Amino acid sequence: MEMEQQTTSTMLNQQPQLTVNQPKQEATIDLVEVFYLLWGHILQIIACFLVGAILAFGFTYFVVTPTYQASASIYVVSASNDSIVNLTDLQVGSQLTADYQELMLSRPLLQDVIRNLELEVDYKALAQQISITNTNDTRILKITVTDTDPQQAADIANELVKQACIYLPKIMETETPNLVEDAVVPSRKASPSYSKNTVLGALLGAILCCGVLLVQYLMNDTFMTPDDISRYFGVQPLATIPEGDLGNAKETKKKSSGFRWNGTIHKG
Repeated sequence: MEMEQQTTSTMLNQQPQLTVNQPKQEATIDLVEVFYLLWGHILQIIACFLVGAILAFGFTYFVVTPTYQASASIYVVSASNDSIVNLTDLQVGSQLTADYQELMLSRPLLQDVIRNLELEVDYKALAQQISITNTNDTRILKITVTDTDPQQAADIANELVKQACIYLPKIMETETPNLVEDAVVPSRKASPSYSKNTVLGALLGAILCCGVLLVQYLMNDTFMTPDDISRYFGVQPLATIPEGDLGNAKETKKKSSGFRWNGTIHKG
């Protein structure tokens, strides 16, 4: 009895087992297919390119408020009593330039500018409109003011330089800086750039269109060719059924199903 059970279990273990190939996950993207995908939708991409350019230009022209910039420059001097500039004066002047750059945005100085020009802003908002730069190895400070009104931008820059020449020498006990260039009313807009925004909008429209096409391509799990089955499942199809003429098939179906009896039956 025990021998029969062992023989039966041995025969069961020796039976062939059926193995099923699991679908293989494709981890890479076929760049050739992506190229032909985008090339097949080139008209849609061009349309999105043009729509993006038009929308960006319209938004920039009708919505964005243009700004203007006016600049004035001063020269920080530090001469000795004999009015001869030596090496020490140059070194001290370079240090004073950095101090001037910080103090020109101080609260008392900006409040004087606001009071004299009767501006409807506080000193913090005014400080954000002002940019003070210093070119390397020079003692020249460039004061740039950005405003939506070109005349007001020039007035703020000139008034700031005027008040700085009065206020800062008293605080720092130095010589009065010399005016290099006063601000003039700008005739061109500093921003926005219509050409730059239009190009960016066009590129964004084309990129969004390509992104939508790629997402649709990646999420499409339909097998289009026999190679798709071989690629994903690791098996080769034995045969393929060609796509027939659906129009003729429908006509044939209608003819076959549209049977009519035109005769009459007479009872005898």
